[in-house]
Amino acid sequence: MAQVSKNTPNASLAQNNPGRGILYKTVAIGMFTVMAGIVKETVQTVPTGEVVFFRSFAALPVILVWLALRGELSQGLKTRNPGLHVWRGLVGSTAMGFNFVGLGLLSLPEATALSYATPIFTLILAALLLGERIRFVRISAVAIGLLGVLIMLSPQLGGLQSMKDTAMIGSLCILASAAARSFVQIHLRKMAQIEATAAIVFYFSLTASILSLFTLPFGWIVPPLHTLGLLIACGIIGGVAQILVTSSYRYAPASLLAPYDYASMIFALVIGYLWFDEWPALVVLAGAGLVIFANVVVILRERQLGVKRGKAKPLMDPKGG
Repeated sequence: MAQVSKNTPNASLAQNNPGRGILYKTVAIGMFTVMAGIVKETVQTVPTGEVVFFRSFAALPVILVWLALRGELSQGLKTRNPGLHVWRGLVGSTAMGFNFVGLGLLSLPEATALSYATPIFTLILAALLLGERIRFVRISAVAIGLLGVLIMLSPQLGGLQSMKDTAMIGSLCILASAAARSFVQIHLRKMAQIEATAAIVFYFSLTASILSLFTLPFGWIVPPLHTLGLLIACGIIGGVAQILVTSSYRYAPASLLAPYDYASMIFALVIGYLWFDEWPALVVLAGAGLVIFANVVVILRERQLGVKRGKAKPLMDPKGG
């Protein structure tokens, strides 16, 4: 996201309005959860690659209009290193595909809870790939987070008869998506040094749209009108939510906004119950609670150490991507 100049009339507002930032972030998380519900509904009848295409392609007009209104259209189309965007699109699209498959096999709250493993994986990868030092507090948080993941998986592990168990396959897909998204987060840290956030947002949707077309030979269908409407809505809602998250960082620091990601569990519980008549087992909620606790510990520790999220440029990794 382009930084707001200190000379502009709205600079102080853009930097000191945490209430607006929290509102934007919370609304965006709710919209992403609605989008996940739409994905869960449509992947029952539409191939996953086709759903990825609509999620990405239908978001492009929304992003282009947003960039034009902000006067950042030229910046959003300018890139210094196209290869970085291709790699980000490839890994991000893979993450989105795994996530969508998992959503079709698990309840919405279960899939949401398992996706919270992403920050834990990111911390591990930052230590392994970037050489970041993690000490006792954050190592403990990683251990607690991984324990929470195992607790959430315990119902499948306890009764697993074969790898054909749909709940286990769905869980592994969500965890694969979380792992891929953690690679994306590490990659974005490098991209942010030379690429504008506007370009990163735009080119991800573009590359994901193109890459999803390679799944055409695997049986795309002409969806019924109702399903087509849901698919288009999925992309539009995802695009608007993406913009809201990006905009939220103009008004509040990322370290303040990060805990609001976990409002998605509340939204997932409500939408899962009302739309799909789903309610997660207590063991899943307990495991999710441990993972959320671990992530909040990491957030607070990073704030204390001054390693604030998005310090150089606040970036947003779209849900499912």
